[in-house]
Amino acid sequence: MDKIVRINMGAAGGPKVETTPVGAYAGLGGRALTSAVVSKEVPPLCHALGEDNKLVISPGLLSGSAASMSGRLSVGCKSPLTGGIKEANAGGQPSQMLARLGYAAIILEGKPKDDTLYKIVVNAKGVTIKPDNSLKKIGNYDTVEKIKKEFGDKVSVISIGQAGEMKLAAASIACTDMEMRPTRHAGRGGVGAVMGSKGVKAIVIDDSGCKMRAPKDAEAFKDAMKRWADGLKKHPVTGQGLPAFGTNVLTNVVNEAGGYPTKNFMWGKFDNCTKISGETQAAMENARGGEGSATHGCHTGCIIRCSGTYYDKDGHYLTKQPEYETVWAHGGNCGIDDLDVIAQLDRLDDDFGLDTIEMGATIGVA
Repeated sequence: MDKIVRINMGAAGGPKVETTPVGAYAGLGGRALTSAVVSKEVPPLCHALGEDNKLVISPGLLSGSAASMSGRLSVGCKSPLTGGIKEANAGGQPSQMLARLGYAAIILEGKPKDDTLYKIVVNAKGVTIKPDNSLKKIGNYDTVEKIKKEFGDKVSVISIGQAGEMKLAAASIACTDMEMRPTRHAGRGGVGAVMGSKGVKAIVIDDSGCKMRAPKDAEAFKDAMKRWADGLKKHPVTGQGLPAFGTNVLTNVVNEAGGYPTKNFMWGKFDNCTKISGETQAAMENARGGEGSATHGCHTGCIIRCSGTYYDKDGHYLTKQPEYETVWAHGGNCGIDDLDVIAQLDRLDDDFGLDTIEMGATIGVA
């Protein structure tokens, strides 16, 4: 990853694309790169939704390689929610593809003069940006479907829903998973609002024709990755608990410890937590979708596979397996002990592009 693409959304005559060497940011990736750019280039007192803020999207240092668990994507900016430097991250396919294309970061700068929405396409030929107001006020799922019809199902998509367009402080940025569903979200800090303020609805990433990033010392890399993978598979958490029950395996554990957020965090124990636990959730997913539905990787190279697929009572796909944070936020924190209700809320949050933690906490207060 030896280049950075900067897109000035407020340039005279329309958005301007400039690709530069990684320069002073060489050796950085993910959270380190996003926070370094924001710290160095964004004025601390600027308005988070103004032209001086920047949205930095960066794959991890090992993304695009054969390294296991290397598919996290970091998104950074000045947060409209906290006013500080924010990094939110997500799984999904974009990080792997962006890294294979050689990009250490995409940086959105400036601010459009009007309310035109834009679609950015990144592929082996370079970066293009075009207006696409047909995407206005539609959710992440419909946005991805429209992109799929235009570009096929081998690309990945980074997008915002209606919440990001409206610049809500709880807005997230969606990344598509291996099934090209917008289920993986950089959720915290209102990063979706900053993407909305830049007038960007979606970034389409197509790594067709690109090879996997090769290590300098293939044998040493292979040996290190084998030891890394073996360690993950042998560990009781990453090799057993998370693959079988997902991150929601924590519900029973944290509830027993007295730290489970309950009814706007008034209490630390939820009486009906077993109804929404990871064990109950996994059993339901496997019963409705077939054995193995509770175990799913969100990006290529994921060997923990701590996600799953949630089906409704009729066996139809509804959403990805709700994460632990989503279950406590929309579940115990709101006094809800029905997994189907929690899963429907998760689907709505993903589609509108809202952080499930912020939404659950907000509803709990109300």
